[in-house]
Amino acid sequence: MTTKRAILQLDGLTCPSCMTKIESALAHQPGVEKVKVLFNASKAKADFDDSKVSAEELGQVVDKLGYEVKKIKVKDEVAAK
Repeated sequence: MTTKRAILQLDGLTCPSCMTKIESALAHQPGVEKVKVLFNASKAKADFDDSKVSAEELGQVVDKLGYEVKKIKVKDEVAAK
């Protein structure tokens, strides 16, 4: 298992409930271990098992909620918790 971190640059975050909605949706995806949405920075960070889900699939989850994903950056091998 390789844990990676996806950093999604978002557009359309207008309130804290947007943040909660995105965090919840991403946290329920298979292979997602940890999620944090940074409201002021308009970013979502998700640590995930790349054998179960891809960063692109995580971006699609956010898109389906009605928020635009401007860019996805993936960092390899997140340190163990």
